[in-house]
Amino acid sequence: MEILIVEDESEIAQLIQQTLERENFSCQIAADGLAALNAFEQQNPDVIILDLMLPGLDGLEVCTRIRQQNNLKDPYILMLTARGEEIDRVIGLSTGADDYLVKPFSPRELVARVRALLRRSLREVGQNSQIYRTKNFTLNLDQHIATRNEVTLDLTTLEFKLLETFMSYPGRVWSRTQLIDKLWGNDFFGDERVVDTHIRRLRKKIEPDTANPTFIKTVVGVGYKFEDASL
Repeated sequence: MEILIVEDESEIAQLIQQTLERENFSCQIAADGLAALNAFEQQNPDVIILDLMLPGLDGLEVCTRIRQQNNLKDPYILMLTARGEEIDRVIGLSTGADDYLVKPFSPRELVARVRALLRRSLREVGQNSQIYRTKNFTLNLDQHIATRNEVTLDLTTLEFKLLETFMSYPGRVWSRTQLIDKLWGNDFFGDERVVDTHIRRLRKKIEPDTANPTFIKTVVGVGYKFEDASL
């Protein structure tokens, strides 16, 4: 697994690199935002460990730009920061980060977070098909079939695309605006609350209890995220 470490403090960057390489990860370091974007394009890493406070482009801008690119491999992003306020965590996750770790942190916790990200979803890419799997769900994009516990789900095209978006980034928090961009793109005109309607419809088809959702969870003040233990 390839990991890109984006950290301007060399001692911290080297500590992260040494910690992860002891766990048999391959690591590269970028010291600022522009270098991070260049390294991302060249290396196509599996995970990016991204400091929030960087010279030039900050971590939020780097995260946003990475999520806007249509790369074959869309990496998991673990954001690092010395800040611990709730608002910073919300902002970081809403820009597309998958997880958030506050400095100072223990090397053991860092490794655990990286491994947790890599366990979230098994994504299989074949020559003619793409399949997402989590503990309870399988989504075959080539055959346009979604199943929960091996039972086929009767989903509309939009519901299928919504579930695909969630399953491709388990644990990521999506704002309504981001979901609209994924589902409708520039063709959307109207109230962004329409997303809530489609979330309710999808929940009725996949949730054991829609009053207490197990899989599609609301993140108050931000949006929605999908959680399901991986295989």
